[in-house]
Amino acid sequence: MDFVERGSIVRRIWGDGDMILLVFAGSAAEFALNRAVDWLFFTGKLPADPIGRLFSTAGYAQHIVFADSQTAARTLDRIRAVHAAVEGQRGQRIPDWAHRDVLYMLIDYSERAHEMLARPLTADEQRELYDVFRRVGTGLGIPDLPRTYGEWRLDRELHLRRDLVHGEGTEALYAQYRKHLGPARYHLLLRLQAILTPGHVRGLLRLKGGAWLRPLLRIYPMLVRAGLRSIIQRLLMPSAYLEAARGLDYPAGEPSRAAQLCGMDRSGLHSQGQECSGRVGTSAWTRLVGLRRNS
Repeated sequence: MDFVERGSIVRRIWGDGDMILLVFAGSAAEFALNRAVDWLFFTGKLPADPIGRLFSTAGYAQHIVFADSQTAARTLDRIRAVHAAVEGQRGQRIPDWAHRDVLYMLIDYSERAHEMLARPLTADEQRELYDVFRRVGTGLGIPDLPRTYGEWRLDRELHLRRDLVHGEGTEALYAQYRKHLGPARYHLLLRLQAILTPGHVRGLLRLKGGAWLRPLLRIYPMLVRAGLRSIIQRLLMPSAYLEAARGLDYPAGEPSRAAQLCGMDRSGLHSQGQECSGRVGTSAWTRLVGLRRNS
């Protein structure tokens, strides 16, 4: 049995490379503000390649969303084992609220990405989206998850107000974003985040001036249908990541190029039995909560 039903809105979002990039553009803004960002510094240095790890994260997420239930459960168990190992190394537990923050980011920005490039989700689709990610959270052992989409929406707002702060970690992560994107693409990222993130996030980051992007995003699907997507991707994505960006689209039944670059087989595990390293590294939750094994 599939973990997520075929035809689900969740498969629609997480099989579309453009929507996935929007999910992580928003998450990059919010994660930089999270009070648990100190876990990112546990190994003594910032991630060497945050953009490359985005594609690894997408690969893992797709291997859950597009997997059968048993494969998804194995992938989730493996992520939990990585978390437990890092907790043992540090002698501390990752706070439950930090796990919920990450899960909530992916739910919220999945919905926002779909609205920005397609249309708002219907009430049934909102419930479906939350149900899938609630099952992901349960599989990861995250406690105290709201029962319904409506309850989650209230808890999401509480987490935003309580768990985000602009600090040194924020500045350090944004310096890495600028370094790897270059000035022009970095400023485009800021404008995109200004229209993608919740108001509280925009205020903490002092994001402004992205309104001009909205009409462009509305006509973007027409540009794609006109065959201009490849040209747009070359303009927006650094050449080192272009192949991975184009590989985010997920044809039914086939691993995405992001997953293939990470060396993952159909079981959702690495074919070499190792963590990814370099440009594509660590699991979905590990990357977003800022954890990685000491190499």
